[in-house]
Parts: sequence; C-alpha cells; structure tokens
Amino acid sequence: MPQHRVVLLPGDGIGPEITAVAKQLLEAVSSRHGFSLEFSEAPIGGSAIDATGEPLPASTLEACKAADAVLLAAIGSPRFDSLPREQRPESGLLALRSGMELFANLRPVKIVPALIGASSLRPEVVEGVDLMVVRELTGGIYFGQPKGRVQADGEERAFNTMTYSDSEIDRIARVAFKLAAERRGQLCSVDKANVLDVSQLWRDRVEGMKSDYASVDVSHLYVDNAAMQLVRDPRQFDVVLTGNLFGDILSDISAMLTGSIGMLPSASLGSEGPGLYEPVHGSAPDLAGQDKANPMAMVLSAAMMLRTGLKQNAAADDLERAVDRVLAAGFRTGDLMSEGCTALGCQAMGEELLKTL
Repeated sequence: MPQHRVVLLPGDGIGPEITAVAKQLLEAVSSRHGFSLEFSEAPIGGSAIDATGEPLPASTLEACKAADAVLLAAIGSPRFDSLPREQRPESGLLALRSGMELFANLRPVKIVPALIGASSLRPEVVEGVDLMVVRELTGGIYFGQPKGRVQADGEERAFNTMTYSDSEIDRIARVAFKLAAERRGQLCSVDKANVLDVSQLWRDRVEGMKSDYASVDVSHLYVDNAAMQLVRDPRQFDVVLTGNLFGDILSDISAMLTGSIGMLPSASLGSEGPGLYEPVHGSAPDLAGQDKANPMAMVLSAAMMLRTGLKQNAAADDLERAVDRVLAAGFRTGDLMSEGCTALGCQAMGEELLKTL
C-alpha cells in the first residue's frame, strides 16, 4: 500500500478547527482508495511563538522538508502586532516558503454554480469563471535588498527594492506556460513595464519564451488594467502570471469573484521536494474557537495536495465532489449563508462532507 508522509501545520486562529475537518476527510478518502497517510503536526506562527519563542522553529522546517506534502491552515494574530516584524507570525510563513525553496504559488479561482449568487458581481459576469493565478513567491519587493528606514535630511525615509533576475523570471514563467498548455492555452502576463525596469525585464523574458510553447497564446497587461479587467470581464482569463507584489493583490481580487475567500485553496511549489498547500484566507482570530469557520478552502487545499503533490487524483476528485454536493444541497457556513439555506458550524459541515463522500 502506498504511504505518504504529510505534515499538518494547524497554526493560529481557526486553523486547528479546519485542520481537524480536513484530516478526517483525508483519512476517509485514503482508506477508500488504498493508500495511507502518515500525519504529524508541527507549530508555526503564533502557536510556535507561544511554544518556542520563534515563528518558525528549526524542527518545523526540517519536518516539512522531509515530508511528501505539507498542509497549512492559517497563521496570524493581533496579539503579536507589537513584536518586531521579523518576529511576527507572518515571518514564519515567509521563512517556511524560503526554506522549502517554494517559488510558485498557484491560486485557482473557479465559480461553484451553487454559490454564484454569493459573488458581489452579477451572475452573468462571473458565470463560468475558471482561472489560475500563478504568483512568484520568493523574489520581488518582499525580499529585495537593500531595504529599511533611515534618517536623512532631517526626516525619516523608508525604502524597499523590487528586483528579479532572468533565472527567477524564467522558472516561474515555465510553470505558467505549462499550466496554460494543459488548460485552455491562454497566458496573460501582468507587469508594470511602462514604469518599472524590473517589469520590462519580466516582459522581455516571457516574450522570449513564447517560441517554446507554440500552443499557448500570450498577452500582457499592466497591473492596474489587469485589476480592472478581473472585475469587468473575468472569463477572459485562463492563466495569469505575475510577480510577488502584484500577485498578492490580484489573487485576492480574484478570490472575491467567488463571493467568499473561504472557498479558495492554493499550492506553493518548488522545483523539487514537497509542496505547501493552504487556504487563501487568514486565521480569522475573531472566529477562533466558536465553531463558525468555513472549512471548505482547507478541504479543497487538501484536494490540491492529493492531486498535485501525492498524485492521488481519484481521492482528490472525491473531496471536490463532496464540496460541490454539500453546497448544492443548501448547506452553508455563516460566511456563505443565504435565504433558504441551512446554517452549519465548522464541525457539522465536516460531518456533512463525510456523509457525502
């Protein structure tokens, strides 16, 4: 029987609650499909600060690097906002991505028919939306040097550096080109080449790669126009390729096309080694411990892990179908609740998903 080692990172806020739901479902589908999952848990973020004094203990990073896949729930808490930036929970996630050499973040955005009314956009605008945002994770302005705050000419000045090398651009572009070739053959690269030298290099490298992927149609948009187009006509997009900062913003805009960020999974991948799978949403500390969390994005992240990381496609299909069926039957958590539907808490939603498998 195939065996896979999975590290669970419940993290903070609602993380432990949605992790418990995902773990139950993973145990059920693995048993059904004839493979086993060996789970271990490790602290990260605020829970790690409480336990060890740092947001990413060395033992957590080593456990993740030795696994076949890593499933992260959420990190962050306002309790730690007074700490220096490098000691806050979010720094643990940045360090984990860097330590695992994860440079490609994939965020699928697909409209669930049962939830089309939950979108803030008209149904005719979002119906049929199925796109993938490919975001570069380990370069750009979040990691560029130099950065800091200095006193100069009698005032304080802060600065960051947006930088990409051609090799960093090429490796993320290859991921996007391959995805586009497997999907509908359309790739839109997003930059700000009319203003930024780093964006001009980005555009030049993507253009230079076109000849290697003859089946893919390539277009380019400036980031401000791309944000507008995602709201105006999101169906025009298949695969969206962009850098770290722009991807951070555009992926959240894309997320709201579905009506709730609580429905969206993501994957972070490297050239080799395990991937990191996590919901797009945050830790929602205001909901923690109240059984109000929506576990759907965590379950769909588990499905991405099964399909992309562990190559267990049939089990991934089961989880995704369970989500669709439960929603079609009218069950909702509070963030998705609408007239005529049945309200469920996190644990009860997990039980309905188990029944539907």
